[in-house]
Amino acid sequence: MIGGNSWDIKNHHLYQIIDKLLKTDVPVAAICGAVDYLAQSGLLQGYKHTGNAQFPWLESENYQNKEQQPVKDRNLITSNWTAPIEFTDLILQAVHFETEEIREKKIRLYKLGFYDYYKKYGDPFS
Repeated sequence: MIGGNSWDIKNHHLYQIIDKLLKTDVPVAAICGAVDYLAQSGLLQGYKHTGNAQFPWLESENYQNKEQQPVKDRNLITSNWTAPIEFTDLILQAVHFETEEIREKKIRLYKLGFYDYYKKYGDPFS
């Protein structure tokens, strides 16, 4: 689920789809404003998670969670907006993208950038 500010919606059909996916082994990933939607919809209950700023959620006396960068708990992956690479890495792991070696190589490329990667490891496309 992409981030952004357009998640201030009430849509029962969307809620049902996400709720159904969370009850399966299908990975569900949300970053930024999408995590706010999950929180406000009550879909984060029972999951370790993170988001942009959890202070709006703290008003609930039942809300207990540590603030941190991306979090994977069972099939749910959540992240704040400052960790898109780490968030992507958790998603790639969840969907078993390529081999671990190839996944790690791609993540290193995006963390370092092309020129620093090239200096350290050589051509990332060879």
